Amino acid sequence: MERTRKSLYYLAGYLIVGGVALLLAPDPTLKFLQSNGNYREVFPRLAGMCASGLGMSIAGVIRARAEAQYTGTLLVRSYFVVCLVFFYWMTRDPLFLVVLGVVLVGVALTLTCYLLDRARLRPAGFGGQAQP
Repeated sequence: MERTRKSLYYLAGYLIVGGVALLLAPDPTLKFLQSNGNYREVFPRLAGMCASGLGMSIAGVIRARAEAQYTGTLLVRSYFVVCLVFFYWMTRDPLFLVVLGVVLVGVALTLTCYLLDRARLRPAGFGGQAQP
């Protein structure tokens, strides 16, 4: 599951970098993310704290090589996709489309790597050996 583990660096990276950016510089970060909403100052910082903390947790999953958690990252991001679509529908704020795009790239990357890793580990036929 090495490819899948490596794909999670993207997830940890955008969560930590984006979260710290929201925490330390919310206005420029929201502008960079194409936001047209008014979120004041504390809410983006709270979101940044949560995102960077989640990113640190993913970094722990990567470091521990916790393969059992890899599918969970896909499920959580699927939940995020549904929420982001709903948030965009509610507000029409392009911020949610930008974040949705970032999340979907990560889902596609991790899902592709996960499927390739699983296919490589699948037994080769009836009673066969697992492929190296």
